[in-house]
Amino acid sequence: MERICVLGLGYIGLPTAVTLALGGFSVCGVDTQSAVVEGLRAGRTSLVEPGLDEALAEALASGRLVFSRELPEADAFIITVQTPHLTQSDGTRAADLRFVEAAARDTAARLKPGNLVVLESTVPPGTCRRLETWLSEGSGLAADEFHVAHCPERVIPGRILRELAGNDRIVGARTEAAAHLACGLYRRVATGGRLRVTDDITAEMCKLVENTFRDINIAYANELSLVAEKLGIDVFRLIELANCHPRVNILTPGVGVGGHCIAVDPWFIHGLFPDDTPLVAAARRVNDQKPLRVADAVWSRLPPGARVCVLGLAYKPDVDDLRESPSLVLCHALRARGAAVAACEPHTAAAAVDGFDNIPLEAALSYDFLVLAVGHTAFEARRADIAARPHYDCVGMLAADNRS
Repeated sequence: MERICVLGLGYIGLPTAVTLALGGFSVCGVDTQSAVVEGLRAGRTSLVEPGLDEALAEALASGRLVFSRELPEADAFIITVQTPHLTQSDGTRAADLRFVEAAARDTAARLKPGNLVVLESTVPPGTCRRLETWLSEGSGLAADEFHVAHCPERVIPGRILRELAGNDRIVGARTEAAAHLACGLYRRVATGGRLRVTDDITAEMCKLVENTFRDINIAYANELSLVAEKLGIDVFRLIELANCHPRVNILTPGVGVGGHCIAVDPWFIHGLFPDDTPLVAAARRVNDQKPLRVADAVWSRLPPGARVCVLGLAYKPDVDDLRESPSLVLCHALRARGAAVAACEPHTAAAAVDGFDNIPLEAALSYDFLVLAVGHTAFEARRADIAARPHYDCVGMLAADNRS
């Protein structure tokens, strides 16, 4: 397993390809977008990720990393394409596997006996079995002539390169041979973590369970924030005190839940088992409704004609990832109520995001009302200036000095 093909060069695929090349593999990163491929060949990436530009330059200089729109022959194929969601008529969401299937069909055209195909994309349980079928149909090989494993990514933006090497990895496969090959591949790059082997369906569920746990915990924190506001108390201080108990660990409330994982993955479980997972669906609805509840609270505080600036559009601090951004939901909800809304997202250079002007922090500080939606370091550095303006703090940054 020396020649590796990585399909999909987004937030996970590109760092994975770079890490594998620096680990000594011969790697071809494949993406369907010509602009992405050409940019990466020139050493350019649009991703904001600490250390990635330097690591990419090193991998390219080594000669072990190339980029293409066409799949080469390889010993192992790693699929890291997106798995978006489809919204159902009842408001729930289901996994959209068309990109996984397309990647499988493309891989099948290059598949040889003994090859390994690893699915890293987050998927509902049973997808690896479907992947085997797509690969077999497209290649003409029987399922026992190649190997399929699932190794879900478990990293977060801002720490991807560090966590690719340092986190434990789940290696799931239907056969012992596939698990053995996948472990041999990841053992060379996951140097600080442990490889934990299981079957493919358990591995698929593991990633969903991890993110669903966090979603439910955050939903509880978001509910507490609504109750605390009605009681006139500081929810962040409340949670800090509750977490002094040795068996309590409440997460932090915010404007909602964003990102491609936590905001989406719970639906993959609920969609398959709706009668058995009412708690999962309830938590999702609490977190989806939180930006609208924040909009109500902000609107009730606005003087007529006030200009509002929402500080932070990324789904978490100090990254540029806007996927499933609850801050954008908040912006639209405030505009729908009649507010004049702009945004300040320092991690993107775009002049406008989703129809909202993206202004510098200095300009935002002149607005009539500020909504602190994301705890970016840039905002932390101007905390006193933000606190001096009429504001609504969704993340508990501005009153932090009053807690201990």
